[in-house]
Amino acid sequence: MSAGDLLIRDYLDMLAAERGAAANTLAAYRRDLADYLAALARGGHDPVALEAAPLRAYLADLETRGLSAASAARRLSCIRGFHRFLYAEGLAEDDPSAPIGGPRRVRALPKVLSVAEVDRLLAVARQGATGPETTAQGATAQGATGEGATGDGTAARARGTRLLCLIELLYATGLRVSELIALPRAAASTKERYLVVKGKGGRERLVPLTEIARSAMRDHLAHLRAEGPWLFPADSESGHLTRQSFARDLKTVAAAAGLRADRVSPHVLRHAFASHLLQNGADLRIVQELLGHADISTTQIYTHVLDERLKSMVRDLHPLMDE
Repeated sequence: MSAGDLLIRDYLDMLAAERGAAANTLAAYRRDLADYLAALARGGHDPVALEAAPLRAYLADLETRGLSAASAARRLSCIRGFHRFLYAEGLAEDDPSAPIGGPRRVRALPKVLSVAEVDRLLAVARQGATGPETTAQGATAQGATGEGATGDGTAARARGTRLLCLIELLYATGLRVSELIALPRAAASTKERYLVVKGKGGRERLVPLTEIARSAMRDHLAHLRAEGPWLFPADSESGHLTRQSFARDLKTVAAAAGLRADRVSPHVLRHAFASHLLQNGADLRIVQELLGHADISTTQIYTHVLDERLKSMVRDLHPLMDE
């Protein structure tokens, strides 16, 4: 193991132990730092005795490679944390990232489905959950589970019920897809009207459950033949459904519902959950808690929804608007 690899390992160990960084975050940081240290090595630079110029050159190279401003900003954030760690641990005498400003980021508005579009998506998923003896559109939806067509009507219904449960839960709770697919089997039999979810950084939060979502979980559990600890078991390395499989199935249901597949993803349904709550008067802080955002600034990507609501309130309530 090279000296650079050891530095990366020590930094990631700190993130995991002290900040509870998730496995996906650690894997992404490992890739980013390996790329960064490889670039420094090609230029003959030592990361523990570095000035700002090579770091600026690396960021400029990222732009020529076609990385977006958002991706470059995330890469710089990772590198900053790494150099701060080296400085705090006494491994470096200076932090070369301190004088460097990040690339300007224009935060894109999240893709959002309307309430009517979500209703269409759910209608097709419900058709797929009723079994093979449905309409042609329903048959398309039930074949969207990625398991292939079989002559087993019971298995087809189980796949359709699972997919409906996933969609109902995601839209009802706004869970991250990683949180959704890793729900324990016990979640379907809880008598509580909420779930306790462990999100990023190991932070726990309460997520209220609608009666429709609870019913969808019970139906799915009744059709679930596989044993194990997961609500959505699968033949995968983790033992549960993968996010890629769910995303693929969701896009097929979207196509059957007459929606463009590139407009629909698990994350888009999470956005729909938040946006529709705000449209109906929910407080931004409450939505922040439900989504599991550590910082309110992350939730503020939805302020365009609040802007429209405020304009509507002024139009409807201000006494001078009638004049």
